[in-house]
Amino acid sequence: MTDDRRCPDCDGRDFGSLSRRRFVSTVGATAAAASTISWPALAGAGEKPKQKPETLVQKLYESLSDEQKKKICFAWDHVDDERGLLRTRVANNWQITDVKKYNVASSFFTKDQQELIEAIFYGLYQPDFKKQIQKQLQDDAGGYGKQQTIALFGTPGSGKFEFVMTGRHLTIRCDGDSAEHVAFGGPIFYGHAAQGFNEKADHPGNVYWHQALKANALYKMLDGKQRKLALVDGPPHESAVDFQGKKGVFDGIPVSELSKDQKEHAQQVVKTLLEPYRSSDQKEAIKLLDKQGGLDKCHLAFYTTSDANELGSVDIGKDGVWDIWRLEGPSFVWHYRGAPHVHVWANVAGNSSVELNAQS
Repeated sequence: MTDDRRCPDCDGRDFGSLSRRRFVSTVGATAAAASTISWPALAGAGEKPKQKPETLVQKLYESLSDEQKKKICFAWDHVDDERGLLRTRVANNWQITDVKKYNVASSFFTKDQQELIEAIFYGLYQPDFKKQIQKQLQDDAGGYGKQQTIALFGTPGSGKFEFVMTGRHLTIRCDGDSAEHVAFGGPIFYGHAAQGFNEKADHPGNVYWHQALKANALYKMLDGKQRKLALVDGPPHESAVDFQGKKGVFDGIPVSELSKDQKEHAQQVVKTLLEPYRSSDQKEAIKLLDKQGGLDKCHLAFYTTSDANELGSVDIGKDGVWDIWRLEGPSFVWHYRGAPHVHVWANVAGNSSVELNAQS
């Protein structure tokens, strides 16, 4: 049987777009008091990198010629005529600069600069996740190098700067806390199509599918009444990860209504989502989540039908494992779309006042 699911956002077009999400009705009460359950130990919590990526970004900047700076360096609040505020843009498949001329493996950069860029990039992840990142890049972009581009915003050492790398299934940032009250320096994207565009139910070889299995294990812990709250007909668009704030209307079941063991598993879900990233970014994300009231202010939703893009079933293989789900609070959004392959959009801040690039 032919699988006719489509993913128009992955066919080479840059839809960019954080779009203002539509509000949807949800059943159930909102939060009670914040959870007193302590967070599980984060991956690599005691590790200290030889050189922080921020230090390497400054070295890279200082090594750039004036001509190089003209092509890949921008003012902190640079606005692109077509793409809006460029620093905060996020998309599933895009290039922040000209990939043919300025990809990170091109002769535009010296060998030393190429090595710095590579060290910055891998320094944003846990060392033990490097092989998974390399596999994702190989499967989606033919490997690290020719399909990734970078840009630098602001001036390293001045108090405000940000390094951004983009490509297919990739938007990652290094900001040294220049982007105030925002985790990861701003919204990020990751994904993987391990064995082709349309993946099978168990997503063989997908380096991020274990995150969905962790969330679905929590769904299996829910009783019948809880499942009715958690299951939602139709998700928002996957790129709709702007913040609703404290008065937002969120899909799914309030985490505050979960039992103690269910809340502990919800924390394990968050831990699993954060595990690929360096310890400082993990800690910052947890700190900002706690600042907005913690997981008790969030809702968890599993989607029973697809969004407007007509991606097809959200339960590939009808195996009872929901492929599209979302964890959302006032200024925390983690949207996981596993059909027809994995797309994940994440946006975390200390409050909902953070302005994002909302270009559609």
